[in-house]
Amino acid sequence: MSLAYATGLVVRLFLLLTPFFILSVFVATCDAMELKARRSLALRTGMAVISASLILYLFGKIIFDCLGISLNAFQIGAGLVLMLNGIDMVRSSLPRNRQISEEGDPSVVPLAIPTTVGPGTIGTLLVMGASAGSRALESGVSRWFMSITELCAIFIAGAGVTAMLYFSERINKLLKDKGVRILSKLTGMYIVALAAQIIFDGVRGFLGIA
Repeated sequence: MSLAYATGLVVRLFLLLTPFFILSVFVATCDAMELKARRSLALRTGMAVISASLILYLFGKIIFDCLGISLNAFQIGAGLVLMLNGIDMVRSSLPRNRQISEEGDPSVVPLAIPTTVGPGTIGTLLVMGASAGSRALESGVSRWFMSITELCAIFIAGAGVTAMLYFSERINKLLKDKGVRILSKLTGMYIVALAAQIIFDGVRGFLGIA
């Protein structure tokens, strides 16, 4: 396993978490908040994103074993949901003035789940965790090494999203609404392409095509 693979994995996971979309939602939601409160909310949201992503990855195989769902079938379904999410990102406009309720903490719901870790991302992480053994075999490394590498990549990607939210006011001032919108749509295009690859891999495995 090369450094290039690990770096590419971090980038893929970072984009899977739709960082520019959650940035636009976060900025619109926290528009009237003071800087200290905004950054505190950013840290709580980032921790929730990282925790949810790690749990989904770790329990992917257990969930499939308990429910008796074929990994290939779930891969196709997760790919379809992820593709719909990507298309929605490409077609949607930036949210504006979504003020948070004074009751409750929005860091977990709705900012972390389902805005950042949505249905498509959940399905992808479950498949990723359940299929770690086959990727380890293809790469010639142990399953434990593959799992630890991917868990570290998930943590780094989540930390990247957290940093974006923490410095959201500076990033938004630099990129402006137009820049965030363009990057969000480009991320959506990547998500659509990733979903197509996941669907293709699921169909290939389902049909037994090498």
